[in-house]
Amino acid sequence: MTAALPVLILLTSLVPALFTFFLRQDQHRLRNTLNLSGAVLKLGLIAFMLSEVAQGTLHEVRLDLAPGLYLLLRVDALSLLFLTLSAFLWLLTTIYAIAYFGRKPDLSRFFGFFSLCVFATTGIALSGTLITFFIFFELLTLSTWPLVVHKGDDKSLKAGTSYLAYSLPASAALLVAIVWLEGSTGPVAFAEPADLGALSDHSLRMIFVLFIVGLGAKSALLPLHGWLPSAMAAPAPVSALLHAVAVVKAGAFGIVRVVHDVFGISLVQELGMGLLLAMLASATIIYGSARALAQTDIKRRLAFSTVSQVSYVILGIALGGPIAAIGGLAHLVHQGLMKITLFFCAGIFTERAGIVEIRHLDGIGQRMPWTATAFSLAALGMIGMPPLAGFVSKWYLGLGGLQVGAPWVVAVLICSALLNAAYFLPLLYRIWYGKPREDAPALTADGPLERPLGLIAPPVITALACLAAGLLAASALSPLGWATRIVEGYYP
Repeated sequence: MTAALPVLILLTSLVPALFTFFLRQDQHRLRNTLNLSGAVLKLGLIAFMLSEVAQGTLHEVRLDLAPGLYLLLRVDALSLLFLTLSAFLWLLTTIYAIAYFGRKPDLSRFFGFFSLCVFATTGIALSGTLITFFIFFELLTLSTWPLVVHKGDDKSLKAGTSYLAYSLPASAALLVAIVWLEGSTGPVAFAEPADLGALSDHSLRMIFVLFIVGLGAKSALLPLHGWLPSAMAAPAPVSALLHAVAVVKAGAFGIVRVVHDVFGISLVQELGMGLLLAMLASATIIYGSARALAQTDIKRRLAFSTVSQVSYVILGIALGGPIAAIGGLAHLVHQGLMKITLFFCAGIFTERAGIVEIRHLDGIGQRMPWTATAFSLAALGMIGMPPLAGFVSKWYLGLGGLQVGAPWVVAVLICSALLNAAYFLPLLYRIWYGKPREDAPALTADGPLERPLGLIAPPVITALACLAAGLLAASALSPLGWATRIVEGYYP
């Protein structure tokens, strides 16, 4: 059972994906049942493993491919942090997507690649070696592209081309980094720090830079972020998946693995790469917030917000102190909860009220109170208002900056919070206090806008989760509590 559990968790996504591809378009009930059953089963297996890992039980399976080359699936506290987030949000996104698409065409193709994307994300979380990570990382690129171009129009195809134009060169950089490193050290397993003594400091710096380039495109680090705003041409469930758990989080998670499990935080600091990475993350935070302020399209504003917010995770890891690392890892989950809520709501605004532009949000809170409330909670969390989840992680990042003698981090956080307020608060004012415009699409809509339940319930649940993650942050099983457990392993 110890070896089987990681494989079973992978199969909960792979089996629905493979079967869904062969279903007829009109087999809605069977397709929905397959995907929902896989999501529920995965969440149940992860809940079991959370208790197992908390008690120190190891779950690991190895597949030898050739002498010196093997795949390793391994469950540890860090993998479970990412895995729990992805499983929870996969279930809710599946419910949302079923309600969002209804009886639209090409759903077997969509849900097939949707589950394959989750399979790749799960494999990334479970990867125990660099090679295993790379294989699933590339599968994520290939399985995500069909989702980005799902609509098949010129805008979607252009977005898909941009995505590949950034992803494929970055993948080449990542592969060069792995081959260069393992050519001197042999296979690198995350649980067994490699002996990097055979490589010069200059070589180690070059390899580290290649890793950051390879992973930075997915995590939208400057200047590799350009694909993300254009990917907003994808349907709302895809946007939610990209920003909250799949692509950008896979890149950030990979950087966490490289810093802590490949190089080690001490060596990263000795090489001077920690400060450089922290400065790059800080620049991305400010840049993303500033660009978000200039957007008039709701989803593009949220996209640039993601560019900014994901770099909080990288900043926390790069600073090289335990408190900052806790804040960064907690934000991996907190940002996912907040951002998926915002994209769920943006999709509802568009699908049910025809709203795409910010100027058309005026007064929509009166017509869509549940959606507007969920959006408001997530937006306030992004700003960092207590007691929401975003405040908790930003508080730890600020304290972590002071702990390592980097008070400039507090200035970055304050500047970002002010920019966040500048681009979110006007939206909330429009939603609740704006006077509906005569050309607003919602004015022409008949009947209640907040239906069906499968469309409205997911953002309400994730918004409540944002609140709970802040209010219950002291719990050992909260994102903050679990992040503390992880960091205790890296900073004994």
